[in-house]
Amino acid sequence: MNRCHKTLGLGAALAAVVPAVFLAASCKGPTAEEIKAKMELVDVETKWVMKDYRQWPNPMLTIVPVVSFRVKNISDLPLDYINFNAVFKEKGAVENVGDNFLAAIRKEPIPPGGLSPTITLKSNFGVKGRDKDDIQRNPYWKPWIVRVFAVKTQKHVLMGEWDMSRFIDFEEDKDVFQDEPKAKEPVKK
Repeated sequence: MNRCHKTLGLGAALAAVVPAVFLAASCKGPTAEEIKAKMELVDVETKWVMKDYRQWPNPMLTIVPVVSFRVKNISDLPLDYINFNAVFKEKGAVENVGDNFLAAIRKEPIPPGGLSPTITLKSNFGVKGRDKDDIQRNPYWKPWIVRVFAVKTQKHVLMGEWDMSRFIDFEEDKDVFQDEPKAKEPVKK
């Protein structure tokens, strides 16, 4: 191969790479600060809900942590295409126990000053016990936290961290007793 072909090959490679570098730089998306400046999470509520429940043959209740919130648009432009990721873990722990990713804001952008519908993120893992009272009395049921991230253009931006409430939004089935049937009174003629 002569020297001209080598130069031409290098030039073609550079011609393909240079636009790609500029395109990547121009598509980097908003910064974490810009994302946080556009929205805030309001009406945040944490609780525990039932994941699995059985009474027989061995009673077992599994509860998982849940966080719900609304997004308030504090910018001058509509907000759209925002995902959220919640990470649940025991307070002070290094490892996460559960998480939930949700493509939350899609079809209906949130107008400036507007609020989203309630967004709910539920962990895939939680705590087990025989029943609700067993879990509440268990000394190994440690305090948990939830960290909520907004995800836009592949950036995970921490929107806040909250202590998980100890409220369990679950009522076990109550035993149903039927009254003994009353003896029929003889019909008087």
